[in-house]
Amino acid sequence: MKLFQNKKKKKSIIEFLYILPFLILIAVFAYYPLYGWVYAFFDYRPPQPLTMDNFVGLKWFQSLVSNPVKTKQIVNVVTNTLVMSGITVTTSWLPMLFAVFLNEIKCIPFRKAVQTVTTIPNFISWVLVYSVAFNIFNNTGVVNQVFVSLGIIDKPIQFLQASEHVWLTQWLWLTWKNLGWAAIMYIAAITSIDEELFEAAKVDGATRMQMIRYITIPSILPTYFVLLMLSIASFLTNGMEQYYVFQNAFNKEKIQVLDLYVFNLAMGSGSYSVATALSILKSMISLILLSLANGISKLVRGESFL
Repeated sequence: MKLFQNKKKKKSIIEFLYILPFLILIAVFAYYPLYGWVYAFFDYRPPQPLTMDNFVGLKWFQSLVSNPVKTKQIVNVVTNTLVMSGITVTTSWLPMLFAVFLNEIKCIPFRKAVQTVTTIPNFISWVLVYSVAFNIFNNTGVVNQVFVSLGIIDKPIQFLQASEHVWLTQWLWLTWKNLGWAAIMYIAAITSIDEELFEAAKVDGATRMQMIRYITIPSILPTYFVLLMLSIASFLTNGMEQYYVFQNAFNKEKIQVLDLYVFNLAMGSGSYSVATALSILKSMISLILLSLANGISKLVRGESFL
């Protein structure tokens, strides 16, 4: 019995050593940077080092709600963030639908070609995406030149400078870039469905749409709900690369999301302490959202993802 327990203990230690490198990476790149939160409690002016003479406590947190100008900016930025995240979450079923119909293509070479073409944009940097957008939708871009030559418009349309539809256009660029990549998870889920279910449905005379409705979609719904809950948990995190390259003086009010606002505060205005304080609040709210999403998952699906 003792020999068995020792073998079991040895196996556990070996298995722990397997994941030890990943735990070290997480500690270095995810938890160690949290030390930077200390800047939110000091009046930091680079390159001066932090000293207790610069300690200001919760001053920067209070300034976020006591300064009317800053409060108005934050409300505007949070509105942009919530709207863009809301559009993304409410259309999060698109990759699942794309994967379902992609799986229905019986010509395998054509299916792989479509999957490859739709996945490649994920690996293109946002700088190159903006270059494509600039060449197509600039004042002298392809679209404006065609419209002017056909007599549809008299003067170029300000596609990239307009702020009225910036939420929709940014969602379209994001969808174009990530649709194929996001569908990979659903394609993997579809391939794990038991083929005997489809064969039995064919014998019973089910059409392709009926097999999609009663077999394919119910089988991949758990994957969809897990990804949906993760999207809700990161509701305030849009990233900043996309909006940084597409922002300009004309659409800045509508395109500036929380991550970009924090970056501009730190790098543009030199307000490192205020930017850190805002980042801490964002992290706290995201943690609450993650807990809520986990609770909803447990309530709806009977199991949590944490």
